[in-house]
Amino acid sequence: MNKEEQVILGFRDLLNKIVSLNKPKMKDSLKDHKSSEVHCIEYIGRNVDSNVTKLAESFYVTRGAISKLTKKLIKKGIIESYQKPDNKKEIYFRLTPQGKVINKVHEELHKEFQERDKAVFEQVTEEQFDIMLNFVEKYSRHLDAEIKKQGVDITNQNDFE
Repeated sequence: MNKEEQVILGFRDLLNKIVSLNKPKMKDSLKDHKSSEVHCIEYIGRNVDSNVTKLAESFYVTRGAISKLTKKLIKKGIIESYQKPDNKKEIYFRLTPQGKVINKVHEELHKEFQERDKAVFEQVTEEQFDIMLNFVEKYSRHLDAEIKKQGVDITNQNDFE
């Protein structure tokens, strides 16, 4: 196996381990919500004036999938839609108090996971972080270009619909 394959398999293995370790706590603490809902809540909580287009682009899914998801979250009272006085065409989303509570629980879980893994990251130098971040950025840009070039519909590869 060459180094390229080792890196890809290493990333996949790391991701699977992280998911495996985090999933039980996430499911227990956020049991009434799918991961797509929680990540949508997180995005809206972090980004002012979130709309269907921005959410769809961020999650690499169709606008239809996001419309379905946001309608469900509105119905559950987790997010609400609003319009700006100067733009009655565009619809934006923000968290309700209930949505803020869910987002806070999610943030606290991430802090807990970060604390668990802190010992590893404390050993990484700034230079090593820079090298890793540079690689991840390059690879991500390459994959974005491939998705665009191939017109890949990745909406069926997750739980957004």
